[in-house]
Amino acid sequence: MILIIGATGTIGSLLARRLAEGEVPFRALVRRKDVPIEGAETAVADLDEPNSLRGVFAGIDQVFLNTAGTSTDEGPVIAQQKAAIDAAVAAGAEHIIKVSAQGTAPDLPIPFGMHASIERYLTASRLAATVLRPSSFMQNLVGGITTFTEEGEIYDTYCGGAAAYVDARDIADCAYAVLTGRVPRGGVHTLTGPQALTAAEVAAALSTALDRQVGTVQPTYKELEEMYQQLGLAQRFAQQLTAMAKIIAAGGIADVTTAVRDLTGKAPRSLETFITDHREALEKIIPIRHP
Repeated sequence: MILIIGATGTIGSLLARRLAEGEVPFRALVRRKDVPIEGAETAVADLDEPNSLRGVFAGIDQVFLNTAGTSTDEGPVIAQQKAAIDAAVAAGAEHIIKVSAQGTAPDLPIPFGMHASIERYLTASRLAATVLRPSSFMQNLVGGITTFTEEGEIYDTYCGGAAAYVDARDIADCAYAVLTGRVPRGGVHTLTGPQALTAAEVAAALSTALDRQVGTVQPTYKELEEMYQQLGLAQRFAQQLTAMAKIIAAGGIADVTTAVRDLTGKAPRSLETFITDHREALEKIIPIRHP
């Protein structure tokens, strides 16, 4: 039996759908009873309360671990994922897939350092593990809170840096391939799209595909930090995100890999494919600009 932690998230919901379509039995950890996951057996628990996890992991062979994104304090995320790893070990699970991030390394700002800490803990647990390190998600174009200005311009939060944007559907497909034994377990896999793109290049692709003008707004690092604070983020978190932007601007998540093809047998989806598949949502976000 497979346990999905994060079944309502961007990747987890796509993975749950794949498992349901493939008639693969799985259990989903949820915080409330009224959260239905199609095709899943659901178990109510809270990662902030490790004692609630014991029954959830009973009979589980494999775990997919992907909790909510970074918060104003990385501590709770680290504690939650460590609790899940401990529960998996205690229950005798055979294998865990952890979703990490491209560029992860110790002593770096959120999210890189946070994931590095959890990866080290996972290694020390001696539980068989597969680590997926995706680049920035294409889905952020339709769900990111700081992606577009009111005028429909892309807010370049990577300050000129390129990212090897990956479609979350490809991440889910990679996890599915590993969980169902289509490819061997184990290893660290950096998941990227077919090319690294700057915000200006993303804007150009959107302009062409949607037949409307899409520009970019590139802040200074000071302006970026101030913007995050204006959104209500704590100063320390805003500083961490700005430090992350500096790493990305220097090429921290620009490397392109073949990992998606290696794991799924298919080329990663391109940005153009993503735009086509999400055209309706993008047209609602990006207004037509008249001269």
